[in-house]
Amino acid sequence: MPTVDPTILALYRSLDLIGVVLNGAIGGTIARQRGFDIIGFSFLALFSALGGGMLRDTLMQRGTPAAIAEPMYMGFAILGGLLAMLIHLRGRAWELFEAHADAVILGVWAVTGSTKALTYGMPLASALFMGVLTAVGGGMIRDIATGSVPAIFGGNKLYATPALLGSAVMVLFHMMGHDAAGMLVATTVGAGSAILAYWRGWVLPTNPDWAPVNMTARQFGQKLKSARAQGREQGIAQERQMWEDALHISEDVREDFAEKLAESLHDAGIGHAEATADTTPEGTNDTPADTGDADRDVTGREEDS
Repeated sequence: MPTVDPTILALYRSLDLIGVVLNGAIGGTIARQRGFDIIGFSFLALFSALGGGMLRDTLMQRGTPAAIAEPMYMGFAILGGLLAMLIHLRGRAWELFEAHADAVILGVWAVTGSTKALTYGMPLASALFMGVLTAVGGGMIRDIATGSVPAIFGGNKLYATPALLGSAVMVLFHMMGHDAAGMLVATTVGAGSAILAYWRGWVLPTNPDWAPVNMTARQFGQKLKSARAQGREQGIAQERQMWEDALHISEDVREDFAEKLAESLHDAGIGHAEATADTTPEGTNDTPADTGDADRDVTGREEDS
């Protein structure tokens, strides 16, 4: 452990032992619900109270786990189980006490696990993991032993998340060189967030159909198809516009040609009429009159005879 005020160490030692008894009692209440005998009470109490620390020490491989090296821990765990066997712990009062006391112990164990990992020079990520494992590992082993899905795996009140927050705060303060302050602040953060989650009913969302990668790929495919269809539509529209422009140009050409042809024909018509008028013999318009005079002369001679 880092150099910390002995008073703080004594406080954490006391809270640690209280947590062992409390989690032993929680294991005992589950043993009662399952109808286990005294052996079942004892083992569930041991798993619930000491499982997280034993997992941590085993994975770190830094000697014999503390729960085995110090038999006092096993004694306090079994004591909690026996209390749950002798006293039927139930009702609203027990529920409130369990929720709040367990939240405090959660913060304490998260700090203990992460601090121990940092003491042995483990990476920051490993310290975070050890803090969470110390806090929730016992409950996980207890649930597996009773054939249940561990409560921390989803659908229940936040438990591992507050432990992670507490561990992160402890790691942050350790990096700044304030381990003593970090132990107090991290415990407060972990316990406070767990209590807040209990009263607010906070849970992590679960959705078996949620697959953002698949959704993104599907959406990308749909957008690609839409873009292709839009591209085809734009191509068709451009081609249609090209033909319309070509037809429009052709119509303009035809109109210009028709106008020029009409002008040419008009000019040609006017010239033909003038030529015809110039080639007509003089006096042609008098021919009918002359013919009339000849007729009158013939008629007059006939009358004289």
